[in-house]
Amino acid sequence: MTSSLQKMRIIAIPLTRPNARLPSVAAVKTNRLTYYQFQMPERAPNSTTSKAETGGTKGAGSKKRGWLPEEGVANWATQRATRIWSDFGKAEGGWKLKTYQVGQKLMDRTEFEELALKSFDPSMGPSIANIKQRHVLDGKENTSIPLIFPPSQMAPSEVLSELRAYTDFRITRHRRGFYFWMVVIPFTAPLKLIPIIPNLPFFFSAWRAWSHYKAYKSSQYLKSLLDQDLIVPEASKELDEVYMRPQISSVSTTMSSSSSTNNSWSQPPPESPPNQQSYSRHNLLLNHDDVPRIVSLFHLKANSNAAADLNRAIDQTRSRVS
Repeated sequence: MTSSLQKMRIIAIPLTRPNARLPSVAAVKTNRLTYYQFQMPERAPNSTTSKAETGGTKGAGSKKRGWLPEEGVANWATQRATRIWSDFGKAEGGWKLKTYQVGQKLMDRTEFEELALKSFDPSMGPSIANIKQRHVLDGKENTSIPLIFPPSQMAPSEVLSELRAYTDFRITRHRRGFYFWMVVIPFTAPLKLIPIIPNLPFFFSAWRAWSHYKAYKSSQYLKSLLDQDLIVPEASKELDEVYMRPQISSVSTTMSSSSSTNNSWSQPPPESPPNQQSYSRHNLLLNHDDVPRIVSLFHLKANSNAAADLNRAIDQTRSRVS
């Protein structure tokens, strides 16, 4: 369990500065858009070991039972669906390729916050119930999860409060989304009776329900970690250097460039009321050229969706603030 904590970390990547004119959503107590990258420990080849560490009932000597996959039915089904979808994209024309292209466009319209949470697997993290039972938080072990952030863009006092507001809002949003698409599914099921034509509306509704459910469970898990004070802010000079360049703006910059260049990486900008801040029309802090640098900085796997998700987040942010 402790090893799971030590291998887990959260990276807060601000995409905009705080802006009173940023389109806000009810119940969100933050006026900045932030992309959160969740890094989890790798799944061990033998799942019985991880189960023993996270409080599973089976010991290390337990064996696979029957036909059930070792990684679990849900993970097996998800991996299989991912392979089938990837094969659609490799098809040479036909309805499979067209379906893949339309699906990718729909994926690009899915909120980047949902996609980030959906990729976060709580089963790979520490068991909250186990932490409470074993009382391992005795100060003798490293049981904290670092929340990495750029100090020139976020004050340490803001990091946890913004993450908590993020999780509170996402729990409500994805719970409602899950129930909505579960209601839609029965209405799309009869389309299966039509011969030849695949029931794409049914599969889309099922995918949306599953996506909302995974994001909901991940949001709940994050809230539990916050409630147990397991997440600790950690300033990163290396991440801060990514932001040390002229800011992106679609119009002439109205902010003073001298003040931004004189700020040290260790000194966050002074907080001021939104109505006293100067804003440009376009508040993007990052562009697509920064993505490879961030991926390399945190050693994100090449076969992960981190780069694609971050690029998608930048595109969506540009649309929201423009």
